[in-house]
Amino acid sequence: MTKVLFLITVVGLTSCSPKITSNFTNAQPKLSIDEKVALLDIGHKLPKNISKVGTIRFQDSGFSTDCSFNSLMNQARIEARKNGANIVKVIDKKKPGLWSSCYRLKIELYKYDGDVSSIPQYELKLD
Repeated sequence: MTKVLFLITVVGLTSCSPKITSNFTNAQPKLSIDEKVALLDIGHKLPKNISKVGTIRFQDSGFSTDCSFNSLMNQARIEARKNGANIVKVIDKKKPGLWSSCYRLKIELYKYDGDVSSIPQYELKLD
């Protein structure tokens, strides 16, 4: 009985999260929490002299919550830091609609040796 309760709890907790698929082909050393990560939406331009670290895709799991644009961008920033990227660039964005209450994003992560705070970028807002 205890195992069944545990399994139900685990499934319940994980089914509320968006489905995340990632592919890191050029992971770099982890960034510290103090290092800035630029968040670029579709309309923002990438700087020159960058190297691609990997990709992340956020999809609706069917029971997803906490999948607003800001929440997903924050999750992408955390994954970027873990893999040494300091630029998060949205390359495809599907807004919530009739069939999904979540944003669905395709994101590329990059390493830039310059000052990312000088790049025009998206600023996270409170949901």
